[in-house]
Amino acid sequence: MIKLLDFWAPWCIPCQAMASVIEELEKELKGKVEIEKINVDEDQAKASKYGVMSIPTFIFLKDGKEIGRKTGVVSKSDLIQLLKQ
Repeated sequence: MIKLLDFWAPWCIPCQAMASVIEELEKELKGKVEIEKINVDEDQAKASKYGVMSIPTFIFLKDGKEIGRKTGVVSKSDLIQLLKQ
């Protein structure tokens, strides 16, 4: 299964803009894609592990290996396209 890591913070305006997109993806892709939301203020170790320097950052994993990454505000269709690869 593909996993989407969503690195965000509550004070981040672009992250807030992406929240509804991520919620829609969670509903639409339930059972197909696992989405993990990671608050970088609360889990700095995981952000460091994945080399996240700015937020929002979306990292796509397949079998635990990174297969893609997007940073900043991204359209829902772009995220879906990356998930289909």
